[in-house]
Amino acid sequence: MRIDRRNDLSLRHLEVFGAVMEHRTTVGAAEHLGISQPAVSNAIRALERQLGLALFERIGRRLRPTEEALLLVQESEPIFAMLRALEEEVRDLKHARTGRLRIAATPPLGHTVLPHALREVLAGRDRMQLRYSVQRIGLVLQAVESGAADLGVFLGPLQNPGLTSHLLTEAELVAVVPRDHPLAARAVLTPSDLADHPLIGLETTIGKQVTAAFATAGVPYLPRIETRYGQTACALVNAGLGVSVVDPYTAAAASGLAVVARRFAPVSRIAVIAVTRSGNSATSLAAQVIETLRRRLHATPPLPRL
Repeated sequence: MRIDRRNDLSLRHLEVFGAVMEHRTTVGAAEHLGISQPAVSNAIRALERQLGLALFERIGRRLRPTEEALLLVQESEPIFAMLRALEEEVRDLKHARTGRLRIAATPPLGHTVLPHALREVLAGRDRMQLRYSVQRIGLVLQAVESGAADLGVFLGPLQNPGLTSHLLTEAELVAVVPRDHPLAARAVLTPSDLADHPLIGLETTIGKQVTAAFATAGVPYLPRIETRYGQTACALVNAGLGVSVVDPYTAAAASGLAVVARRFAPVSRIAVIAVTRSGNSATSLAAQVIETLRRRLHATPPLPRL
C-alpha cells in the first residue's frame, strides 16, 4: 500500500515556526536559523497552507501569534526538545564526545598500559560509554571478529585471519627472579643461568618464544610449573617457587612484589598488536585509542634500562 505523505507536517517548517515564535520577527528568526528572511516567510506561509490556519497577524514589522499558533507551539514543544537533543547528540558524535566503545584486551596490556591510554582518550568525554573486558587471546580475537568488540589489544602474533592488525611496537621479554635471589645481582640473564633454578613457564605465545630461546642456546627447557598468565608467574616467583620469563609490561606491574626484572638474552621480542575487523574501518575513537597507545608505548619504556 502506498502512503500519501503530501500532508505530513514538515519538521523544518515546525523548526522555522518555533524560531518565529521565539523572536516574533522573520528577520530575528532568519538570523537565528542562519537562513534568509524570505525563506522564513515562505516556510511560515507553507505551514499555514498545510494546516489551513492563520498562525500570525502581521503588525508592522512584528508578528503576533494567533490563539492557534500559541496552542501549536505548546503542543510542538516536545518535538522542539527532541530536535535540540538530537542536534546536541550529533555535535557530540562529530567531536567523539559521546557514543560507545568496546575493547577486549589480554592481561599484560589490559591491566597495565592500556587503562592509562584510555584515561587520556576519554578525558572530557563524560557521555562516552566504554565496555572493557580482559581475557585470554582467543576470546579477544573472537570478540573482535564477531563484532562484539570494536578493538582488541594483545601481545602477538601479528597475522590474524579475518582481522586487520595494527603493529604498535615490539617489546623485549625479561627474566623475573626474587629480589633476594643470587641471579638478581646480574644485569642480563640467559637460559643457562635460569636452567639451574626451578622454571615457571607460560602456556602462551611467550612460552613458545622462551622455548625457542632455550633451544637456540642449546639448553633444555624444563619448566617445573606452567601457568597461563604472566601475572600468575610473577606471583609464583614472589612466593619463591622459581624464576620465569615474562613480558616487560607484566613485570613492570609487579614492581610492588619482591621480584626484580632483568634483561633476557638471547633477545626475544614480542609484538604489541591492536586488531579491528577486516572490511570495517576503525571508528574515530578506536583509531584514537590505537594512536594514543602507540605513542605511550614508544614514549615510556615498560622497564628502566638496567
